[in-house]
Amino acid sequence: MLDLPKDFSARMKSMLGDEFEEFAKSFDKEKFQALRINTLKTDGEVVKNAFSLRPVPWCRQGYYFNGEERPGKSVLHEGGAYYIQEPSAMAVAENLDVQEGEIILDLCAAPGGKSTQIACLLGENGLLISNEIIPSRAKILSQNIERLGIKNCIVTNESPKSLAERFVGIFDRILVDAPCSGEGMFRKNQLAIDEWSEGNVRLCKARQLDILDDAIKMLKPGGRIVYSTCTFSKEENEEVVDEFLSKYPDFEVLQSKYEFCHGFSIEGGAHNDMLAKTNRIFPHKFDGEGHFFAILQRSGQADAVKYSLQSSKISQSQVKTYSEWQKENLSTNFVADLAFGDNLYAMPKGTPRLDRLKVERAGLHLGIVVKNRFEPSHSLALALKPSEAKRVINLTEEDAIKYIGGQTLICDGEKGWALAVYEGITLGWCKCDGSYAKNHYPKGLRK
Repeated sequence: MLDLPKDFSARMKSMLGDEFEEFAKSFDKEKFQALRINTLKTDGEVVKNAFSLRPVPWCRQGYYFNGEERPGKSVLHEGGAYYIQEPSAMAVAENLDVQEGEIILDLCAAPGGKSTQIACLLGENGLLISNEIIPSRAKILSQNIERLGIKNCIVTNESPKSLAERFVGIFDRILVDAPCSGEGMFRKNQLAIDEWSEGNVRLCKARQLDILDDAIKMLKPGGRIVYSTCTFSKEENEEVVDEFLSKYPDFEVLQSKYEFCHGFSIEGGAHNDMLAKTNRIFPHKFDGEGHFFAILQRSGQADAVKYSLQSSKISQSQVKTYSEWQKENLSTNFVADLAFGDNLYAMPKGTPRLDRLKVERAGLHLGIVVKNRFEPSHSLALALKPSEAKRVINLTEEDAIKYIGGQTLICDGEKGWALAVYEGITLGWCKCDGSYAKNHYPKGLRK
């Protein structure tokens, strides 16, 4: 049996009573693994045909898979056809109730599972700002946004406090997947057990309340915050929600549209009737790891919010070079409206001013202007559907494996830039000379 911390076991036995033994035994069972289909790239049939899947009941595009099949090694994964995500974590973004065209903030976003899920729900109309305070994790977040071909996302590397000072009252929805003591991940991660302590639980609670204080400054009247953790402690879950509601009486807790375990009452809690509407996922009751979330709905109705938009910063010569390349190679149109040096970007509509913020990803990276010629980025390739390029190379599975390994392909056709495509999923760029296709799959990603 997994050696759980004694203080943790004592607390959970007090919380669960007769259910504790079943709860403790669940940590010795195999963890459940799942993937979530990326609807920005596929209807999912190619993924369903590739693996033995069964639905995750609380996520429309979530599916459990057999770990022996190793979908993380598939070419489809490299092309962003799906995101491998812990199944319980999929419940959170579903309850954000994302609507097309909204402005949404994922405040603690790395590695990107919930952000990429929000992006699929948002579609291509709207704006997602995904933030991560730790620089190395912000880079991983940006890589996952790129792999799934997401066009309308800004990735920032800031503290919640810094964002709250800049983005006052502009967001329709905010996800706060707060840093926590990680008790729900004990089955997956021995390090979470090794680092656990009651003191860390208390430190996490204080940090979580501070993050929520910053989040509320950025939320519109009538907006929604979904607060979540991957831990079991009442201190980080119900107590945080109770203190939040006491401080901000214009909020109420909404019931989830899915059936989970209800939250617990707490001694001296002023809002125990609302705490019963919070949600817990226990590993002995559901096919997933431990999770908690609360849907916090603000009263009121938002007026049209006015804020300063990101201005266009790009030279006419850069625009001309890119436009000529786009006309020759694409059948769609991305407007290049921002340049960092020679790197050109297409900014999502409605992007607020980003000056003096640490930005890891400024919308869709289109490519770079080098000596008056334009070279497209891998990001642009992954954001394109095959129908949006004038030249496409459809690959067999064997050739697709060679392609992501960096090998040159045979190209019997028109000269120019072409998308390498496998089963309708774009993998990257090739440049054809009429006989061969020079491989432009990034060297750092080759397998």
